[in-house]
Amino acid sequence: MPKRIMVPVVLLTLVLVVHDAFAQSALEMTIGGKTQSFSQAALLARKDAADVTVARDVAYGTASTYRAVPLADLIEGESLPADSVLEARALDGFAAQLPMDLVRNRDPATAVAWLAVEDSAKPWPKLPGKPVSAGPFYLVWIGKEASSVRSEQWPYQLSKLATQPSPAKRWPALAVDSALPATDPVRAGQSLFITQCFTCHRLNHAGSANFGPDLNVPMNPVEYFQPAALHRYIRNPASVRDWAGRSMPAFAQDELSDREIDLIVAYLAYMAQRKVAQ
Repeated sequence: MPKRIMVPVVLLTLVLVVHDAFAQSALEMTIGGKTQSFSQAALLARKDAADVTVARDVAYGTASTYRAVPLADLIEGESLPADSVLEARALDGFAAQLPMDLVRNRDPATAVAWLAVEDSAKPWPKLPGKPVSAGPFYLVWIGKEASSVRSEQWPYQLSKLATQPSPAKRWPALAVDSALPATDPVRAGQSLFITQCFTCHRLNHAGSANFGPDLNVPMNPVEYFQPAALHRYIRNPASVRDWAGRSMPAFAQDELSDREIDLIVAYLAYMAQRKVAQ
C-alpha cells in the first residue's frame, strides 16, 4: 500500500483507539429504566465523594484508600420491586447480581457499598498478575461487616450498572421446580451459584456474563468430573489443571466453605437433569 494511503489509515486507527478509551471511562447507569452516564471527572467532583479506606481489598489483597461515592446516593429515589437486583457488568464480561437491600444499605454497622473512581491523573496500580488496574470504576465495601461481602460482589473495571428483576425471574431456565421445598439444599445451592458462579458463567444459555463457559450445555461439570475432583476444582482450579490463560481464581475457606461448595455441586447436579435445547 502506498505511504500516502497508509498515513491516514494509521491516523484513523489512532483516533478510533483514543475514542474507545474515552468511551470506556464513562459509567452507564440504568436505574428503574432511566439511563445516565457518569464520567470519572463528574463522579470525582460530586459533593458526596470522599476518601474511604478498605481494610480488606478483595482485588488488591491489601488495605487500600480510594476516592469514592456512596453507591446508595447514585441509586436512591427509585421505587423497585423487592426482589430486584443491581447488575454490575465489567469490561471483561463479568456480571454480578447484587441484592438491592445490600447495595442500598447505609448502616456502617454492617456493610456499605462505595463506587471507587480512578483519577486518570493518578492511576491505580495494576492488579496482581494482570496488565490492568481495577479502574476506572470499582465497587468496594466498608463497615464492620464488609468482610462478609462475598468476593464476587466486589466487581472491578465496571462499565455498567442496571437494576433488573431477580435472576430466577429474568431467566426461568435457572429456576428449580417450584414444588421443591423451601428448605431443600438445592435452593441454597442455587442462591450460592448465582452469587459465586453466575458472575462469570451462564447456565442453560441464561445470564449476562460473557467470561466463562456455560455450565449446563452441552455438558454439566458433574457429567465429566468425579465428585471429589469437582469439589477440588471449585476450591482451587490450579490444583486440578492449570494453563497460562486460566482466569478462575481459588476460593479460600472464608470465601467459600466446603459445605457451600457441596451445595453448589448439588444445584449443578439437579440442573443437569433440566437442560434446555442447544
